[in-house]
Amino acid sequence: MFKSILAAFDGSEGSEAALRKAAELARLCDAEMLVLTLYRHHSILEGSMYVIDAEKPDDIDGIMRDHAKETAERGASIAHEAGCENIRAFVKGGPTARTIVSFSKEHENDLIVMGSRGLGSIEGYLLGSVSHKVTSLAQCPVLVV
Repeated sequence: MFKSILAAFDGSEGSEAALRKAAELARLCDAEMLVLTLYRHHSILEGSMYVIDAEKPDDIDGIMRDHAKETAERGASIAHEAGCENIRAFVKGGPTARTIVSFSKEHENDLIVMGSRGLGSIEGYLLGSVSHKVTSLAQCPVLVV
């Protein structure tokens, strides 16, 4: 049925539930599973407003990328514990919905699985949720858990 399933994972409870459902489907279909975690690039001005690491005050993107990498690895571990064997984890920076869709197209995924609510900001309430945007932009089926 499905050969390649993309699970968008941000570490939230909703995305973990979606990840577990994606792992179950991947196991049942003997499909490859890709775990994608995204981080947002910050401008110099935005970066100056955060106090994250006094040792590297100018590397907000690096800190965000490292956190996303840890999150993606945790997602792959959760999927493995759920019985999925063929898992690869990825980290990308960029606008969330569009990056998920372009990544899915690039990797020829048959299905995107994601939570209905994640760690999004107030921007999600004003502009529409990431899951809503992905469902309208994706060229493959999207399962929102």
